[in-house]
Amino acid sequence: MSGEPGAKLRAVIVDDQALVRTGFRMILMSDGIEVVGEATTGGEAVAVVRRTRPDVVLMDIRMPEMDGIEATRRILADGSTQTRVIILTTYDVNEYVYAALSAGASGFLLKDVAPDHLVAAIRLVRANDALLAPKITRRLIERYAPSAEVKPKLHRDLSELTTRELEVLRLLATGLSNAELAERLTLSTGTVKTHVARILSKLGLRDRVQAVVLAYETGLISPGE
Repeated sequence: MSGEPGAKLRAVIVDDQALVRTGFRMILMSDGIEVVGEATTGGEAVAVVRRTRPDVVLMDIRMPEMDGIEATRRILADGSTQTRVIILTTYDVNEYVYAALSAGASGFLLKDVAPDHLVAAIRLVRANDALLAPKITRRLIERYAPSAEVKPKLHRDLSELTTRELEVLRLLATGLSNAELAERLTLSTGTVKTHVARILSKLGLRDRVQAVVLAYETGLISPGE
């Protein structure tokens, strides 16, 4: 892991298409990102990641033997790992995105992503931020989260949050950025960042994306709110 300040960021590319892997590898290497491994199946991905311990994994969804969702789940099952997973998808497989986020992925990218966006996204995720814009996350969850007439009981872990933290989580899940949260709550952006960090820590979440998913899954907020 390249946890030291200034250390080169390390990535693994997972896709069953050689041309896709080659293209991504060239883009990353040209920007100083070290590609420490590649894989063509989910099973290979798990083995490569465990061996190389990269900062970020670019993970395809549809692959033979084991898909990217199950590979993501297995990679992130180790609670001590600092590896972040970015799901690679296309417009016609968005139904898998919610499952991937629930499995622990930090976001997703379309395969036709622009090179500069790809690099920026990887660096953003490595900095422990969410790749998805909150509003994009909300649209995905509203479309694919299981719907029910009766809200499920709130997850017991939410009882650990203060009233203010619950308020922040609820607004975060509606798609507000830190700046928008600060304006809405009449707080400084620094204070908002502190609240978000505490929420993630208390709930054992990796990033904002997981926080949004949890807010919907626990019934703290419902699609359409």
